[in-house]
Order: sequence, then structure tokens, then C-alpha cells
Amino acid sequence: MNIVIFGPPGSGKGTQAGKIAERYGIPHISTGDMFRAAMDKKTELGLKIKDMMAKGILIPDEITIRLVEMRLKDADCTEGFILDGFPRTLEQAEALDEMAELGFVIVLDVPDDVVVDRIMNRRTCAKCGRSTTADEGDTCKKCGGKLVKRSDEDVETSKHRLKVYHDQTQPLIEYYKPRDVVHVVDGDRPVEEVFKDIIKVLGE
Repeated sequence: MNIVIFGPPGSGKGTQAGKIAERYGIPHISTGDMFRAAMDKKTELGLKIKDMMAKGILIPDEITIRLVEMRLKDADCTEGFILDGFPRTLEQAEALDEMAELGFVIVLDVPDDVVVDRIMNRRTCAKCGRSTTADEGDTCKKCGGKLVKRSDEDVETSKHRLKVYHDQTQPLIEYYKPRDVVHVVDGDRPVEEVFKDIIKVLGE
């Protein structure tokens, strides 16, 4: 079961990808997590990624493709995977075609104004990387780490990231449509309602 999940930043795709991974027993592969891990290690590549992310610039294709290609070769991907944050460009999509055949492309549809509100209310655990809302307070319910607001989550950067998403990611939906694998799901609802619709698409 090879799945890609699309959706603008703040659409809840990380949350849904995690739930899909848990239910179907496949790894949730997030390029965002890969980038953050590289930044935490403070390697030359990690520092380059950090600078680009702070400016809201997409990471160059060759870097992202290399990271994903290495990850998909791991043993836990033999039964399938869910990719979150990849592909983001046609070049990445074509590279992915060389690595694996996709069975499902899930598209979370959320209005731009809702997305910006969600991003402004989002908090990330500094310890485990989990995303949640400001309503949870200052402490992560999962690991007890400190919940912080990411430096790249202000209104202007959020709007820029949305524009980048629409300009570069939306054409990918058209790229996959002829294969009859694209399924659009209304993401502007509670998490469990969205997940129920995703299960209908993927099957029990």
C-alpha cells in the first residue's frame, strides 16, 4: 500500500498520515521530520535546510529526492508507506515513479483562511516533534516536552508557503489524475471525521 498525502501546511496531513500509518502498519515518512532531524544534527546540509525553511523556500529537489530514496530502501517499506511532504514538484514526482508505484494519492482540501488560522494556533513539541494546538498548554501530552511556536510560523511566511503550495504542488494532482489514484477529502472537519473518509478510500 503505497500512499502519498497532499494538503497545504496546517491542513492536518501530518496527523492523518500518522493515523493511516498506525492503522495499516506502514511507515509514515515525513520530509519535514527528515529535514528537522538534519537541522538538529547541525550538519552543513542541516544548516542549509534551516536557512531555507526559515525563509519559506522549498528545499532543492536533489536533496529531498536523495533523502527519500534512501528511506524507501529501508526494510520497513516493503509492505508500503505513506509519504507526507513529498513529492512537491514534477521532478520529484517523476523521481518517485522510478522508486515505487503509487496506489493512492489523498488530497486534503482546506480553505486558505482556515489554514492560516490553524498555523497561527499550532505548537510543536521541541522534544518529539509532535504537532498540536495552543489549547494544549506548554507541555506535550505525549512525551512531556516543551511546546513551542516554530519560528517559521508567522502570518507572512504562512501565506508565502500557501502560495508556494498552490503554485508548485497543485499541478501534481493533475499529474496523477489520469492514473485514477487521486481522492480529494474535505479536511475542514474534525480529525476523526476526516479519517473516516480516508478509511473509506483506502479500504478496511
